[in-house]
Amino acid sequence: MKTGLFITFEGIDGAGKSTQLSNAIDYVKGLGRPFIETREPGGTELGERIRSLILDGKNKISAEAETMMMFSARLEHLNSVIKPALDDGKIILCDRFTDATYAYQGFGSGVDLSLIENLERIVHNGLQPDRTFFFDLDTQTANARIAGRELDRFESEAIDFHQRVREGYLTRAKAHSQRFSIINSDRPADEIKGDLLNELAMLCS
Repeated sequence: MKTGLFITFEGIDGAGKSTQLSNAIDYVKGLGRPFIETREPGGTELGERIRSLILDGKNKISAEAETMMMFSARLEHLNSVIKPALDDGKIILCDRFTDATYAYQGFGSGVDLSLIENLERIVHNGLQPDRTFFFDLDTQTANARIAGRELDRFESEAIDFHQRVREGYLTRAKAHSQRFSIINSDRPADEIKGDLLNELAMLCS
């Protein structure tokens, strides 16, 4: 029986997820409660190696193989990091999780959703985040925000790919509304931060 709190952060590239995750880290740190910050793909030595392979635009990987790699990294992440942290009563702040696989590999790249569902069932073994914050922003604005910076393989995709990813996230949020919080990211950063911290305060109380 898990005793900690598992919180995930999702959003299309350029939606401001990383900025708000940093705000969440500062907030939880100020509570004085034990917590960890982690990410997907990543969080373990294996996960970080898989992350480098997947994000490198020079590597040509089929979407199905990419999905299997994601879940291999996720299984190691769950067993080595997430489950032990929950058992220790820690708050986990995770930059992306399985919803990202549905959005990017499923809706974005066209991987059969039933494959992702089967892998999720096997790898998760019933475990889901307690809360998922989805920072929502239209794709044109998001793309404009990341213009000019060095882009990874996913960030370099055409705008229609990012539109499918956003639709995937919104579909997931509707299907799992009990754990999703959709935060409108087309506002000043301080307003977004205020909404996030208000919800975190209720979660962590």
